[in-house]
Amino acid sequence: MSAEAVAQDGAEVNAEDKPYPSAVAGWTLVVLLTLAYIFSFVDRYILGLLIEPIKAEFGLSDRAIGWLLSAFTIVYGFVGIFMGWMIDRGRRTWIVAIGMALWSAATVATGTAKSFAQLFTARMGVGVGEATLSPATFSMIGDSFPPEKRGKPIAFYSSALPIGAGLASLLSGAVIAWTAASGTQSLPLFGELEPWRFTLIVVGLPGLFFAALFFFVREPIRRPAQTSEDVIAGNGIADAFRYIFDNFALYFGFVMVVCCMTAIAYSQGFLAPVFERTWGWSPQTYATFNGIALLIIGPLNMMLMGTISDSWTTKGVPDAALRLMYIGFFIMVPTAALPMFMPSAELAFLILCVNTVGIGIVSAIGVTALLVITPAQIRGQVVALYYLAISWFGSLGPIMVGELSSLVFGEDELRLAVATVPFIFAIIPLAMMPMTRRLYGDQIARLNGSGR
Repeated sequence: MSAEAVAQDGAEVNAEDKPYPSAVAGWTLVVLLTLAYIFSFVDRYILGLLIEPIKAEFGLSDRAIGWLLSAFTIVYGFVGIFMGWMIDRGRRTWIVAIGMALWSAATVATGTAKSFAQLFTARMGVGVGEATLSPATFSMIGDSFPPEKRGKPIAFYSSALPIGAGLASLLSGAVIAWTAASGTQSLPLFGELEPWRFTLIVVGLPGLFFAALFFFVREPIRRPAQTSEDVIAGNGIADAFRYIFDNFALYFGFVMVVCCMTAIAYSQGFLAPVFERTWGWSPQTYATFNGIALLIIGPLNMMLMGTISDSWTTKGVPDAALRLMYIGFFIMVPTAALPMFMPSAELAFLILCVNTVGIGIVSAIGVTALLVITPAQIRGQVVALYYLAISWFGSLGPIMVGELSSLVFGEDELRLAVATVPFIFAIIPLAMMPMTRRLYGDQIARLNGSGR
């Protein structure tokens, strides 16, 4: 396919004739986007650490909490489809700026909610805003780094997930402990606030200021695909859907591995109350230990996986990313359930640290593996559809935990509901693994043979 003339700051350039940005420029952009992702994940994760006071104030059941935890993901993926279309056409840095401002404001709104409906709506707002970030990020990384050098920047960006979760744990643990000792807090414009409300507002406000920075970040030049038209001809949403439909078995088997990961990870929003109800750990204690573990294990694990992925790919292992995903899968599934049957909180938490490694591998490598089999001109839309699938499917995790806890096991045995989820969601990807790996290799050969 001939290169497209693309506009950059009002001037037309031929992207094929331009080298990739310098390493400094590329990594500067990645660092800024990673910081934004840290903000997003703090806002996303912190609600799970505040379940018990929210549940008490509004008189909610575990079933209602499960739906509340899923409010974010219900809209996150759906809005991402539209965002993917915009990202493949609009100024991506500005889209990120607007999205970040929106999700930060929605986090603040969560802290001011007066009813369950307002809580639910505010969390949906967080999902709408955050739907802009990852599709825009991976599109820009694809335009900033050659294929054999994308693993590390993608893994670096993905490391924001455990960093954000860790910071959310430590911050919320500190704020909960402080406000529990000193009672309600007062903020200008907000008045007297309960500890959980104060926590949400405090973590939401800084993102409003950081968002403005992206209006001044340079947009990477788009690099049109060099894939021949027998693979894909256009860059519209219909082209993206047609490409996925033509390769449905491959994409379904691939995405189900990541869906299992998100179902497990989202269901772990219930871990703070599990540790409190089962072993007597306070939310502050769990938050502190969890924050330290995530900050130590998560970034190192993700960067290591990105490095290994790039190294294996350079050495001639074309499906390196998929192989690493499968390794992560076989680590995360058993270690998500086993801790729920341990005799002590300490032993349970130690096994959950191993689980963090498995979840981190799949999370860090998923998009790298996706880009290998996706033509560049539909990358933003396919990544958005990918996040739609893993978010919607992942939202079933906390919903299922809440339903099983309230209706099957009883809320005193919340741990059994959490332990059930990994095995339920592992069945389909496990059964499809042999076929998925074969189709994945065939598609790499097809794309490379077409001159991509």
